[in-house]
Amino acid sequence: MTREELIQSLKKIVEPYVQDQEAFQNLSEETDFINDLKINSANLVDVILDVEDEFDIEIDNDAMEKMLSVKAALDIIESKLSS
Repeated sequence: MTREELIQSLKKIVEPYVQDQEAFQNLSEETDFINDLKINSANLVDVILDVEDEFDIEIDNDAMEKMLSVKAALDIIESKLSS
């Protein structure tokens, strides 16, 4: 999967939880889930669970704590998919 394909998949996953639609339209690797998209911490857990289901991976607590931005999420997904 290319980075761009991962971003598209991630966009579909986070869309239901996004509170700031303008930031969502401009989503990039630099986008922060909490500060930019206004996703609250409870919904961030839902995002992570949805990511696990979508990519059939398991995200441990250490990785979960780092998954605060699109770039971090992509890095974690890529490392899990390649291991």
